[in-house]
Amino acid sequence: MLGELNNYWVKMNILLVEDDLSVGDFVATELIAAGHACCHKTNGEDGLREARSTFYDVLVIDRMLPLIDGLTLLKTLRNAGITTPALVLSALGEVDDRVQGLKSGADDYLVKPFSMAELIARLEVLHRRSSSPSNAAQTTLSVADLRMDLLSQKVWRDGKLLNLQPREYKLLEYMMRQAGQVVTRAMLLEHVWGYHFDPQTNVIDVHVSRLRQKIDKDFETPLLTTIRGAGYRLGPA
Repeated sequence: MLGELNNYWVKMNILLVEDDLSVGDFVATELIAAGHACCHKTNGEDGLREARSTFYDVLVIDRMLPLIDGLTLLKTLRNAGITTPALVLSALGEVDDRVQGLKSGADDYLVKPFSMAELIARLEVLHRRSSSPSNAAQTTLSVADLRMDLLSQKVWRDGKLLNLQPREYKLLEYMMRQAGQVVTRAMLLEHVWGYHFDPQTNVIDVHVSRLRQKIDKDFETPLLTTIRGAGYRLGPA
């Protein structure tokens, strides 16, 4: 049934934050059965930590969560510059409830009880919209006072032009597109070097070190952070 939803199927990496174990287990199982990857967290604190540390294509967030509620979680992510498309699940379905959810940073709002087919279809729409040519056609990227012009392939920090080598530029562009989130060595090897395996070299460490020297050394606030055991994150601390 789920495999026949539409002709635009693409595998998504989905973060599900849902405290109701029966609902969460059911949704996660169905998403995986439909061919997607799903990480399930059961409280807002763990969900926030996961969303800030790992790249996801879409987020599914229950509104009423323990520790940190779903709307506060979303506001925190948006304030940190994380723009991952998010759908809010909630038993609260009045117009005011929906409006509040959307104003908190949600891209879509689905009321419980819901159809799994509809949930997956909505997630696919969010994913297609976020990766559409219109979004890819942007000409500049900005993180704090760091600015990249994609047309001229020039980079400035605080108005100062930075001299980057081609591989450093490509590395920085990828990290700016994932600003605020941790990117792993595997992600960098695949998207910047085109490797789908780890060649067991220090090529990433060398290039990240060189890039850090150029974008952070002469500036008061560091932007490129090494997350021990995980990868790297670009953005204000």
